[in-house]
Amino acid sequence: MVKPSDTRKPCKSTPVKLKDDLTADELAKLAWAIAHPARVLIVRLLVGREVCVCGEIVDCLPLAQSTVSQHLKILKESGLIQGEVDGPKVCYCINSKQLERLKTLVASL
Repeated sequence: MVKPSDTRKPCKSTPVKLKDDLTADELAKLAWAIAHPARVLIVRLLVGREVCVCGEIVDCLPLAQSTVSQHLKILKESGLIQGEVDGPKVCYCINSKQLERLKTLVASL
């Protein structure tokens, strides 16, 4: 069997200097907020709606109410979603501005 020729360039051992990145912390915070499949699903659910009460979110996921609440808390702390108290319910919606910011930061990688 013939091995394919290696077309990779040899590694250089010269030190690399990273540029200051003022957006690194912001990107890390937002990326961590969607770093769980349940939170990705919640964001996708809210992107397609004007508002959504917590009970509807729980009904869409195979998770306990307390687990969904924890994921909502993380998303809210990141600013990706907003929540408004409406009597005994909390209505959640996507924060379009923050979602666009996340998309911009990821695209700049």
